Amino acid sequence: MKYIDPFRNGAVARKIARKIAVEADPHRDYYLMEFCGGHTHAISRYGIPGMLPGNIHMIHGPGCPVCVLPVGRLENMIQLAQTPGCIVCSYGDMLRVPTAQGDSLLKQKARGADVRMIYSAADALQIAQQNPQRQVVFLAIGFETTTPPTAVVIKQAQVLGLTNFTVFCNHVLTPSAISHILQSPEIRELGLVQLDGFIGPAHVSTIIGSKPYAYFAEEFQKPVVIAGFEPLDVMQAILMLIRQLNTGRAEVENEFTRAVLPDGNLKAQRLVAEVFELRRSFEWRGLGVVPYSALRIKSRFAAFDAEQRFALPVLSLTDHKACECGAILRGVKHPRDCSIFGTACTPDNPLGSCMVSSEGACAAYYRYGRFREHNNDDTAKIH
Repeated sequence: MKYIDPFRNGAVARKIARKIAVEADPHRDYYLMEFCGGHTHAISRYGIPGMLPGNIHMIHGPGCPVCVLPVGRLENMIQLAQTPGCIVCSYGDMLRVPTAQGDSLLKQKARGADVRMIYSAADALQIAQQNPQRQVVFLAIGFETTTPPTAVVIKQAQVLGLTNFTVFCNHVLTPSAISHILQSPEIRELGLVQLDGFIGPAHVSTIIGSKPYAYFAEEFQKPVVIAGFEPLDVMQAILMLIRQLNTGRAEVENEFTRAVLPDGNLKAQRLVAEVFELRRSFEWRGLGVVPYSALRIKSRFAAFDAEQRFALPVLSLTDHKACECGAILRGVKHPRDCSIFGTACTPDNPLGSCMVSSEGACAAYYRYGRFREHNNDDTAKIH
């Protein structure tokens, strides 16, 4: 914990909180969206709302890749799991995401399907090598952070000459989602939310850098502060956004200088560009169809594309009718606005993806904030 504890120091947190209280204009409200689910988790876990003035409103964005995967893509994998001789691999949270009918990859596993939880893309490749007579499909999911490892295993599979390994690619792009939230008329029709500034994602920015966010600052006049996932990172980012808004600035600032460079990780970017290309459109849960917001496998690696090998159909399916996950991902509604939050829908019995993932807003509120929403003792979480 040598490099983490300094960013969880309670005395420093209270010092930043006092600065925020002094500098926040009491005659205006501040609406700040943290895009990434990791920030939502930190905000809830460490009781940050309890340290902020009442006129600073934190809005939760769609930054959880498990949460934004549409049900149709999940149904594709459930159907593959039912295919004889097929092994389906993905990360743990993804296995628990339910369809509207309550099915999931984990339930398919309980019924006898060969569904395996993995910890890395390399695990899926190893399973394919160990089972040469079986078709192994890796459900790849994530933002720019997890895309390079998927590119690595596709290239490795080509070098090894594997004929039983494919990837179902669901890698999506952060800047496209932010742009869609800000300008899409379809999103505005679904519900309006006031946004003054963004806390930019940390891990994503280590790959793409800080430069891609300049468009939002310039085009929409919305300040962006890239921040790490520790509580002091988030507190400092809020202070930096308030200072920008108070002075009428809309710039990209980097609080997470210990890991994020302006140009990002160029080697990782070249690797991704070699293996993947942009899709013209991709459906996101909560945001609908977003143009140029996802990646697909290039034709030179088509032999490792599950969508092509298995001719997977495009399915557009609805969520559970009582679930408000779509509106929560857009920032239009709060987890507490959902009528089934904490009752019919819990982490042990999730009806929507926001309650499944550890980065989902509903899961974070249930675990850390459900019974402490107005409890000023939340600051004790930061030691």
